Amino acid sequence: MKRTYLGEFEELVLLTVAILKEKAYGVAIADELQDQTGRSANISAVHAALHRLEEKGMLASHLGEATAERGGRRKRLFVVTALGGATLSEIKEMRNRLWNAIGPDTLIATI
Repeated sequence: MKRTYLGEFEELVLLTVAILKEKAYGVAIADELQDQTGRSANISAVHAALHRLEEKGMLASHLGEATAERGGRRKRLFVVTALGGATLSEIKEMRNRLWNAIGPDTLIATI
């Protein structure tokens, strides 16, 4: 598989879509990102990352049903594709290899 690189924010957005499953849409993703990371996520940045991830084939989207709470508008819902899932697995494996390669005394601060 050709390696597609993700920036940190794209990776976080992709992971958050996986967490939310069928309830993943812009505002819910931004809220979950803040809950999980403690970082505030600008909704425009979330939408831009969603668009990039969809263009890369890592996400797919569809319009949900119209809701009264949104004035009859429909939400664009996102799901992780097979490529997106494989990419997340690859990233996790790489990070685990790197962490496992660090010696036990490496991260101990010396004064």
